[in-house]
Amino acid sequence: MDTSTHTFSALFEQLGLASDKDSIEQFIRTHQLFSNEVALHEASFWSESQATFLQDAISNDSDWAEVVDELNNSLHT
Repeated sequence: MDTSTHTFSALFEQLGLASDKDSIEQFIRTHQLFSNEVALHEASFWSESQATFLQDAISNDSDWAEVVDELNNSLHT
């Protein structure tokens, strides 16, 4: 059984995005979701595969769910 904890950087790698600290901070600054009515996976900036991954992580309570929730909180102000 895999009990590893995924990092924020690993999530960005999984999504095919730059995963260094500066790139993550820039992504969060430039992709803010100003309405809580927009679910993370429904944001227009995700590709279909990225959106599916994010939705599945939460709905299936996968081992990625905690860090995806962290991303969700970071993007919703």
